[in-house]
Amino acid sequence: MLPVIFILVLRTMPAPPTPLMIGMQISGVRVAQDWVSLGAMSANIVKAVIASEDGKFCSHWGFDWQAIQDALEYNAAGQGIRGASTISQQTAKNLFLPPARTWLRKGIEAYFTVLLETLWPKRRIMEVYLNIVELGEGIFGVEAAARNYFGKSAAALSRSEAARLAAILPNPRGYRVLDPGPYVRRRTDQIVSMMDDVTRDRLDNCIMRYTP
Repeated sequence: MLPVIFILVLRTMPAPPTPLMIGMQISGVRVAQDWVSLGAMSANIVKAVIASEDGKFCSHWGFDWQAIQDALEYNAAGQGIRGASTISQQTAKNLFLPPARTWLRKGIEAYFTVLLETLWPKRRIMEVYLNIVELGEGIFGVEAAARNYFGKSAAALSRSEAARLAAILPNPRGYRVLDPGPYVRRRTDQIVSMMDDVTRDRLDNCIMRYTP
């Protein structure tokens, strides 16, 4: 019951430092994070991460089974390694687990994902995700990232700025937000275009309020 109680407590309170944050602080890395509510973030960043990371965020229950099947086929074909984690899975992983790649860890991640989807609304999952996700060496959350890279709050992020942050999510310490390389520039343009699809198809309807 302890995980259930902990998750219920975190339903309304800012999340504590994640295992990754703690590990980096122990190793001497300065960690920057500024917790803000979802309402204090630009809608652009929500649309950007849904477009880039999890287009079915509002319709699935924690797992995108089609994406998992596609990733398994892609990886089995030897074309590289493709992930299939939803935003819910990434939130569970970042919030509760230290960095590692084991089947046991994936099983625990799945357990916490089910708990989050059961005990939290989608808005809360997105809010926590955007506050704890790594966006550079020692930079966590979109508020700290927005201030570090663009000199503004997360509430003021433009479409292209939000898309640039989303573009580095697969490798936040390897990709650059400022002076980006060809991949990040190309991916940013793709995400900006996909954000229009998010709005048109209301893929963010569990977070944004739409009027008939």
